[in-house]
Amino acid sequence: MNTEKDFAPLTSNIVRALNDKLYEKRKVAALEIEKLVREFVAQNNTGQIKHVIQILSQEFALSQHPHSRKGGLIGLAACSIALGKDSGLYLKELIEPVLTCFNDADSRLRYYACEALYNIVKVARGSVLPHFNVLFNGLSKLAADPDPNVKSGSELLDRLLKDIVTESSKFDLVAFVPLLRERIYSNNQYARQFIISWILVLECVPDINLLDYLPEILDGLFQILGDNSKEIRKMCETVLVEFLKEIKKNPSSVKFAEMANILVIHCQASDDLIQLTAMTWMREFIQLAGRVMLPYSSGILTAVLPCLSYDDRKKSIKEVANVCNQTLMKLILPEDDGDHVRQIALPNHNGYTDESGSSCKNSSDQLNTSQDLATSNNSGVCVTIDRSRETLDLDGIVLVLDRHLHDTVTGMMTRIAILKWLYHLYIKTPRKMFWHTDGLFPMLLKTLSDESDEVILKDLEVLAEIASSPAGQTEGHDSSESIGTQNSQSELHIPISSSTPLNSSRPRTLECSPSTPTMNSYFFKFMINLLKQFNNEKSLLEIRGPFIIRQLCLLLNAENIFHSMAEILLREEDLKFASTMVQTLNSILLTSTELFQLRNQLKDLRTTESCNLFCGLYRSWCHNPVATVSLCFLTQNYKHAYDLIQKFGDLEVTIDFLTEVDKLVQLIECPIFTYLRLQLLDVENNPYLIKALYGLLMLLPQSKAFQLLSQRLQCVPNPELMRTTPSEKPTTSNRQVPSEIDYNELLQHFEKVQNKHLEVRHQRAGRNDQLERKLPL
Repeated sequence: MNTEKDFAPLTSNIVRALNDKLYEKRKVAALEIEKLVREFVAQNNTGQIKHVIQILSQEFALSQHPHSRKGGLIGLAACSIALGKDSGLYLKELIEPVLTCFNDADSRLRYYACEALYNIVKVARGSVLPHFNVLFNGLSKLAADPDPNVKSGSELLDRLLKDIVTESSKFDLVAFVPLLRERIYSNNQYARQFIISWILVLECVPDINLLDYLPEILDGLFQILGDNSKEIRKMCETVLVEFLKEIKKNPSSVKFAEMANILVIHCQASDDLIQLTAMTWMREFIQLAGRVMLPYSSGILTAVLPCLSYDDRKKSIKEVANVCNQTLMKLILPEDDGDHVRQIALPNHNGYTDESGSSCKNSSDQLNTSQDLATSNNSGVCVTIDRSRETLDLDGIVLVLDRHLHDTVTGMMTRIAILKWLYHLYIKTPRKMFWHTDGLFPMLLKTLSDESDEVILKDLEVLAEIASSPAGQTEGHDSSESIGTQNSQSELHIPISSSTPLNSSRPRTLECSPSTPTMNSYFFKFMINLLKQFNNEKSLLEIRGPFIIRQLCLLLNAENIFHSMAEILLREEDLKFASTMVQTLNSILLTSTELFQLRNQLKDLRTTESCNLFCGLYRSWCHNPVATVSLCFLTQNYKHAYDLIQKFGDLEVTIDFLTEVDKLVQLIECPIFTYLRLQLLDVENNPYLIKALYGLLMLLPQSKAFQLLSQRLQCVPNPELMRTTPSEKPTTSNRQVPSEIDYNELLQHFEKVQNKHLEVRHQRAGRNDQLERKLPL
């Protein structure tokens, strides 16, 4: 085989030396090959040049014998040196066999291959750029080579190739990006370091705009950012910082939408550096792109909301997430409340979905399809955007908010943020939001049991907005019919009164005084479900009940709240709960500063509206005798209060009953009843007030309350001393009894309600007796 004939034009001495195991002999052969090729170049004998390269490639570089492969590599390098500037014509034939040797099992051979390629590239310079991808692919493998000599050689070749790319203006970035996108997902640290170093170089080349292809590699960069090596993490962080600077300088050329979901994914990373970096990018994207980010709002909120409850260990992430949340919220405008947006209805968690939503589809012909409108962002840079891509993903947002609100591990600050979002959406897009209200309503009610007062306050704001928004007004049908088809745990039925109301001409669905603003169809639903919640969770009523009702009186109309609750309690079947609830409402009515205006309205029953309110409250207050008397004291119906106390003799006097009387006596001594105590001076015109107080005194056992009320009554002046002289005009402090109020009917109603309470207590006592007889001794 090793004859001159077989390898012509290579001489037998050259062939023998190329196959030798000694490097020095192979080097001598390479010098002979270089001399030979130079002669062919001088003769312009391209055929012989190609033949020499082919022999060195096929018979040596790709040989099975390792020494022959080494000889072939040094021979190919010699050919390239001899060709000089003409080597570009033969680069494919020169490079391919050398790159094949990169995969050789022998580390020395891989090193010689790297050395040979270095010499080929050094001679060819810019001519190698059309072959850049194959060179880069081979180098990326050598970068992770376990042999330090091979790695050192590859680094020299890598620096040379970077210099060539930096100097050239003919680099084909479009062809390179797919390879970069593939290699960037390597898990090898050295390969990652190699990739990052190249991205840094390409970023610095003025003629190469890598920003256009950032969506292709951004995910991979965040993957590398989580590397275990601090050096690689730092390099990757530097790359991302440079990219972000470039984005801020040229926002008009950035493909924000294509990178939004990538950031959403990495904003949820467990690695703090990845999460903080991704969240920082998200903040800049929202601020720079503005409403272009709206279609990705649900994903952004999925990533951002949990971060709002981070502790001080992740304070930086929490602060950036908070800015993202606030900025995103500001992007939602009233114009997003168009009819065309609704797509799906939020299912509630009892399996109910609003079927009426199937007829409401996204009407694409109503979308604003104007293209390329300029929008100014916070940085003052004009960004060209496509308005058709700014559609608010309201359904997705609500689903995310609802899911996080249901999650028991959701932190307090996150729950507050969720409720702020819901309130904001009901303000900005009320019509669309009411499609989701039936699904949200049960969870909003459940949130009233939250441990945090701040969460409850925000929850009440949302519920109050739902109950008062004009968008929630049921049109064309009764509110009870609109919910009658629901079959869920929170089913809302508006009861029909069995008694004749004072003003029966008004509909029973939203019984409100004409002096108060009318709430929407959800207001009464809210009141029903709130009372149901109090009944199901006694601890909620005891601990948070007054707080919740007082706040609602600030957020909504206090008269509407008390009037509606009174109507609902009037038909409450659980009489014990009705009595407890009336006691709570009465205490709030008499003591809360939020109810000052309502108390003043009830003090003087001079209008039909105030009389209607009194009668509405009275009928429900009858569930609690002492509360009924206190309501009469508040409204200065002293004669009726005395008549009621006369009926107390027929009632079952219990410890709880006496405790309530005790509390009423304490209230009489409070500032709220100052006017009542002053009226004790006018004995002649207020005899029933004194009789009523004496009646309470006779009910009380010898206690502190008894002594307190007794001392107060001892201060009542002698009527003879207070009698006016004939020359003085008689006082007319006593009000005229309003003709609208039928006190006999009210007294009969009181007796009827109390008889019902007595009957229930007797039934309960009978069941207890039967149970005791069944129990073994």
